[in-house]
Amino acid sequence: MVEIKGLEKFASKDFPGHISSTVFLGGCNFRCPYCQNPDLVLRPGALPSIPWADFMSYLDERKNWLEGVCVSGGEPLLEKNLMEFLRAIKDRNFLVKLDTNGSFPVRLEELVREKLVDSIAMDIKAPLEKYREVTKSDVNEADIARSIEIIKNSGLEYMFRTTVVPGLGDAEDIEKICQMLAKAEIFQIQQFSPTNTLDASYLQKKPYSREEIQKMAGIAQPYFSEVRVEGI
Repeated sequence: MVEIKGLEKFASKDFPGHISSTVFLGGCNFRCPYCQNPDLVLRPGALPSIPWADFMSYLDERKNWLEGVCVSGGEPLLEKNLMEFLRAIKDRNFLVKLDTNGSFPVRLEELVREKLVDSIAMDIKAPLEKYREVTKSDVNEADIARSIEIIKNSGLEYMFRTTVVPGLGDAEDIEKICQMLAKAEIFQIQQFSPTNTLDASYLQKKPYSREEIQKMAGIAQPYFSEVRVEGI
C-alpha cells in the first residue's frame, strides 16, 4: 500500500479552482538544497503513516463537498503502488492533481494514458544544463525534456513552476527556462522561503526582492498564455 506521510485537509492553493486536500508521499530522488520538506525527502521512514483505509474513509466522508486531491511529495512517481492509489481516488469521483519533478517520464505517460490524473504541476528546477548542479543528483536531462513534452501534449490542465533561489537561479536562467517551455500554457514563478530547508545553510539566504521577482515575471510574459507569481 501507499505510504501516506501527510495530509492537508484543506489546501486552498494546491489545486487551483477546486476545493481540495493534499496528500504527501515520502521519498525523493532529488536533493534540492532549498527544499522545504526535508523529512519527506531524507527520512520518510521516520514519519508516521496514515493508513490507506483511514484516508479512503476520509474521502468517503467528504464526497459531498471535496472536489479533488493533490498528490505531492517528495516525488510521488517513486511510489510503486501509485496507480492503484490514484485509481482508488478516481473511483470515488474525485479529480486528481499530480505534483512531480518530471524525472520519470515513462511512469508519467502511463498515468496520463490510463486517465488517472486530471491536472499536473511540474517543477522546473533550472535550465537543463544546470539540473545536476541545482538538484544535487544524477538526473537524466533527457527525462526532464521528455516529461515536459508529455505534459504539454497531454490535453490536461497543467502548470510548470520554478522556485527562484539566489545563487541557484537568476533572470538569465528564467529566460532559458522560458525558451525551453515555449508555448506552454501556465508558468508560475515561486519565491524562495528560507524556512526548514534541506540544506541548513539556505536558512541564511536572502530571497529575491519583490521587484526582482516581478522583473523575472516580465521576462516570462511573452512565452506563455499566463504567468503567475507566488510567495511575494
